[in-house]
Amino acid sequence: MIRAGMLKVGAGMLGELLSADRGHRGPRVPCGNGHRAEFISYREKVIDTVLGPVTLNRAWYHCAECKHGLAPRDAELGVAGASLSPGLTAMNDKAAAAGPFAGAAAMLEDLAGIRLTVKRTERAAEASGAAHAARDRERAALTAARKLVPLPLRPAPDMLYGVIDGTGVPMTARETAGREGRGEDGRARTREVKLAVFFNQSELSDEGYPVRDRASSSYIASFETASAFAGLVKAEGIRRGADHVRQLTFIGDGAAWIWNLVTGTFPAATQIVDLYHAREHLHSLARSLEFMLLDHYGEWLEARLEDLDYGYIDGIEAAVREFPLEGTKKTEADKELGYFLNNAPRMRYKWFRQCGLFVGSGVVEAGCKTIVGQRLKQAGMHWTTSGADSIITLRCREASSKWEAICNTPDTQTRTA
Repeated sequence: MIRAGMLKVGAGMLGELLSADRGHRGPRVPCGNGHRAEFISYREKVIDTVLGPVTLNRAWYHCAECKHGLAPRDAELGVAGASLSPGLTAMNDKAAAAGPFAGAAAMLEDLAGIRLTVKRTERAAEASGAAHAARDRERAALTAARKLVPLPLRPAPDMLYGVIDGTGVPMTARETAGREGRGEDGRARTREVKLAVFFNQSELSDEGYPVRDRASSSYIASFETASAFAGLVKAEGIRRGADHVRQLTFIGDGAAWIWNLVTGTFPAATQIVDLYHAREHLHSLARSLEFMLLDHYGEWLEARLEDLDYGYIDGIEAAVREFPLEGTKKTEADKELGYFLNNAPRMRYKWFRQCGLFVGSGVVEAGCKTIVGQRLKQAGMHWTTSGADSIITLRCREASSKWEAICNTPDTQTRTA
């Protein structure tokens, strides 16, 4: 009761404060489309804030050419076309990004005393996420084109990593219509979202293993094509200091689209195939030869794993070529062996470790589970692409470090002439 009373008093004070300027900006104001809108009258608008509903009485203008109205005061307060204040929008974003919309609405009511319907919580969060995504992609396009130049970090990080992967998100039938899938009926039920995480490394542990710098991770994600996602990766790399670091490294699972993306955006970067995925492929290769290895299966596999740890891909190939394979077994072995031959320069694990580099993509694997899976893959969930993209954008912003908030402010970047 005390909280409710204080919120009511606070809402009244906020209303009086906002009403001190009713937004009258003269008899005519620009409408935004090259015309002049005329003052009509003062009209009320109810805004939900962190203190509760507040009534705003502001000047209303109408453009005869565009046939629409506007209130300059709404734009100044950040509520043009919206009924939630920026503060309440941010609270709603956090709650909706954390869990299902019904739980988010209940959380806001329980913790903040703010009552919103589930549908309103959903619409506000998706609209906010879409707005953030649009701004991020506009800024990324300018950065990738070198028209927006982030200020260099001081001091510049010694090592910068970009780790890339993709994961499926369950979609509505309309979103996957006409797409091929892996199911028995050949229909797709998911769409892939591409995820990249950037982080810094400046030291090794006492045991000699690389250590990710605390609070240095930033995440980006998109349902767009690999070529479009490449622009986001390039911009994020530039913003994180890729032009200034001593060592730039990208890690992936061996998918061709990842390496095409990296080669096209940062051709001088070191490329590393995740060691865990490489070992999985080596186990698959061994299984295709099991019928010939018989009792020597374990011994042969152990020797090939040692070859892999040393980056000795020629040794793996030579060991496989010793067997006179034909037909299906030859096709299976050649397919798995091709994975190693195509990625041999990215599998120099002994050398990478001597240089103090990470050789695993665990950070992005965890991101696929925590940022995407925990929120968008719960039982019964089916998303539209736009809705999923909005929520993933909010979760990426939440997962990115506080360093991210500093670097995304206008005062920390500058446009080129």
